[in-house]
Amino acid sequence: MEIDIDSANATLRDASAQEIVAWALAQGGKTIATTSMGKNAAVMLHLVSEVDKTVPTIWVDTGYNLRDTYVVAERLIRDLEVNIHVYSPQMTSERRNALMGGVPTVDEEERHQEFTRQVKLEPFERALDDFKPDIWLTGIRREETEHRKTLDVISVDGRGIIKVAPIFYWSEDDVDTYMEQHSLPTCKHYFDPTKAWDGRECGLHTQA
Repeated sequence: MEIDIDSANATLRDASAQEIVAWALAQGGKTIATTSMGKNAAVMLHLVSEVDKTVPTIWVDTGYNLRDTYVVAERLIRDLEVNIHVYSPQMTSERRNALMGGVPTVDEEERHQEFTRQVKLEPFERALDDFKPDIWLTGIRREETEHRKTLDVISVDGRGIIKVAPIFYWSEDDVDTYMEQHSLPTCKHYFDPTKAWDGRECGLHTQA
């Protein structure tokens, strides 16, 4: 699938998030959305469901989410009628904790890389193998990490997938405003063991 990335970005840079979602779906390629079910995951789930509820949404559940995350996730899936597809690691978190001695810190580079591969990258690769998407709707925003500042609304993943980020230029205030306007629930307690801190990439968006 070929898209003039520069032209598309010039066209969509000032478009609304809904218009960007609609543009992505109008390209005619196989399209997926992804969610972490994190603090503000409801924004992208709501945006996509408002345009087309049939879009497959991939949730890589690492097995380390907190109770609050699961409660809010189930509410969102039900209320927004999300076409959710959950991918989980091949090993349970308790078994992995026993074998690896708990969640490795980022300072334990090799162990942490293997941990990330097991709980997030491998399940996501299975999702990609199953859906073989041309287009990937993602909730990444420019201000979140240094890597994301090098991207734009439309970018090409190292695997050749066209990534479309409808809220790429939104600020934290924009996100909060949208959540309030649409009375969307948020999980107050969220933990991503592959990131360790805000501003760190887990690997999904940096894979070659």
